[in-house]
Amino acid sequence: MTEAPRAPDAQRLSRRRVLQTAAAGALTLDPALRAAVWAQGSDKPEKEEVRIGFIPLTDCASVVMASVLGIDKKYGVKIVPSKEASWAGVRDKLVNGELDFAHVLYGLVYGVHLGIGGPKKDMAVLMTLNNNGQAITLSKKLADKGAVDGASLAKLMATDKREYTFAQTFPTGTHAMWLYYWLASHGINPMKDAKAIVVPPPQMVANMRVGNMDGFCVGEPWNQRAIMDGIGITAVTTQDIWKDHPEKVLGTTADFVSKYPNTARAVTAAILEAGKWIDAGLTNKNKMAETIAEKSYVNTSVDAINQRILGRYTNGLGRNWDDANHMKFYNDGAANFPYLSDGMWFLTQHKRWGLLKEHPDYLKVATAINRVDVYKQAAAATKTPLPASPMRSSKLIDGTVWDGKEPAKYADAFKVRA
Repeated sequence: MTEAPRAPDAQRLSRRRVLQTAAAGALTLDPALRAAVWAQGSDKPEKEEVRIGFIPLTDCASVVMASVLGIDKKYGVKIVPSKEASWAGVRDKLVNGELDFAHVLYGLVYGVHLGIGGPKKDMAVLMTLNNNGQAITLSKKLADKGAVDGASLAKLMATDKREYTFAQTFPTGTHAMWLYYWLASHGINPMKDAKAIVVPPPQMVANMRVGNMDGFCVGEPWNQRAIMDGIGITAVTTQDIWKDHPEKVLGTTADFVSKYPNTARAVTAAILEAGKWIDAGLTNKNKMAETIAEKSYVNTSVDAINQRILGRYTNGLGRNWDDANHMKFYNDGAANFPYLSDGMWFLTQHKRWGLLKEHPDYLKVATAINRVDVYKQAAAATKTPLPASPMRSSKLIDGTVWDGKEPAKYADAFKVRA
C-alpha cells in the first residue's frame, strides 16, 4: 500500500504515486493529488491551439478577453478568436470542424442536436457565457405612430392593418424566442399576425434604416446603435422578459469533448476566468468595451458598448434608467452554470412554435447537451461557486413560472402558439 503524503504539497508526492493516481482517474482526485497530476502533464490539453468563432456582439467579450489578456495561456491553451458573419455560418463551421468552439446562441446548439434549423449532429454546451443584455428595437416610424412598447404595438397593429415584419437572428435561437415570447405576451401571434425574417446581428441597423423591418430582437450593441443613429427605440429589454435569462453559450460538438476532454475543460476555465475579470469592476468593463469595439471584433464606437454594460439605459424617447439586471458575464458564477432547465426551456418554445413536431424527452436531451461534468471541473479550477441544483426557477414577463418541471405540460399551456 502506498504511503499517504505528509502534507497537501505536490512536491512531496513521488512521481510514481502521481502516475499511479493518474491511471486511476485524475478527475476523482482530491485537490492536492489533482494538482500534482496536472503538474506531471497527464491532464494537459490535448489540443493546445483552438479556434473559437464569434459574432460581433458585446457578449463575445469573455471569449475575446480570455485571448487578449492571455488568460488562456494560464490553462495551457491558445484561443484564436474567429470573426464570423452569421449564425448559420457559425453552425456550419462547428459541424464541419472548421471551428473548435463558438460563442453561440443557446437554441442554435439545441436545434442542431435535434436536427432542426440545419444539419443534425450531437452537440455540447460547456457553459453559459452571459445573462441578460439583449433588447427589442422598434423602428422610429412605428414609435412616431405611438408604438413604443408591447401594448401600444398591439393596438397599432390592430388598427393600422398591414404586414408587419420583425427580424431575429436565427430560427431556433435566443432572439427568435425572446421576440416571439414578448409579442405573444401582448396577444400578437408571431406566426400568424406578423412576418418573421432572419438577419445577421451586424446587419440589423442597416436593414432597419432602409425600411426592411418594423422591429428586431438582437444583442448589443446594435439596439443602442439604432438609438444613436436615430432610427429605432428600445421597446423592452430581454431582462424584462426574463430576469437573468441565459443567452450565449460556449458551444462545441459532442465529438470534440469526447476526443479532447482536457482541452474542453481548459478553454471553459479560461473563459470563465475572463468573465470574472470583466465583472470585477468599472475599469475592467471599460477596458473590455475599448477592446471589443475594435474593427477586428465588434467594429463600432466605444460609446455604443460601454453604457449598457454598466446598466445605463436610454430608450431613445427621453427615458433614462439604471438597470441592475444588465449584461452579466460572471455574477459570482451564477451567470455561467449550464442549468438543465435553461436548455429545456428552449425546447418548450421550439415545440410551442412548431419547430419541434413532437415533445422530446426534455430532460434527457438537456442532460446530453449541457456538460455539467466539464463545467464543474472548470469551476473547480477557477474557484467558481456552484449552485445547489442543475434546475432553477424563474418568472417570465407573462407571469408564468418555469422551473423545469412538467415541460410538456408547460409547452402545451400557452394560449398563443403556432
